[in-house]
Amino acid sequence: MAITVKQIKELRDATGAGMMDCKEALTNAGGDFDKAVDFLREKGLSKAAKRAGREASDGIVEVYSHGGGRIGVMVEVNCETDFVASSDAFKKFAHEIALQVAATSPECVDESQLTDEMIEREANVARNRALEEGKPEQILDKIVAGRVEKYKDEVVLLRQEYIRDSSMTIQDLLNENVASIGENIVIRRFVRYELGEHSQEDADQAEE
Repeated sequence: MAITVKQIKELRDATGAGMMDCKEALTNAGGDFDKAVDFLREKGLSKAAKRAGREASDGIVEVYSHGGGRIGVMVEVNCETDFVASSDAFKKFAHEIALQVAATSPECVDESQLTDEMIEREANVARNRALEEGKPEQILDKIVAGRVEKYKDEVVLLRQEYIRDSSMTIQDLLNENVASIGENIVIRRFVRYELGEHSQEDADQAEE
């Protein structure tokens, strides 16, 4: 079937991918919009993997304040060149990540930053909860594993559902931007402050 300019534009507006990539995706999907989106995501993942080893030492620190100053977020997002760092597309991506952090309060950027102690603590909580619920002993390990994975989905930024589109994760959003912008992009770190919030350090000092 013939792919129209309108279809290409709609796909581009939805994904941020280039016109030629959108045309290729729609052609490959036979004009099916959802399949074309999946095609672009897979292509983005492939491109992201190829660029992952390239140094990303430029970028910006995005600062976002929400609720009249009740929540403040700083996010460092890196790319390869100052040209991309100053582009609207890159700045928009960094802003979206700051919004995500403000809204969902993740604990870390990627799964490797979760400590063994954090995982063990969550597993113990999940096991005790399952026992209290009277779950059979033979399926406890499966239940615990499932709840630990759910915990990771909640606290690891790259595993979280994107607040603007629950069908994709922040990792998917990152991959799409790597594909459309054409450089390796790294979400390096973030800090989030909420008015009146006490840190774990404060809690430890209070106990002492």
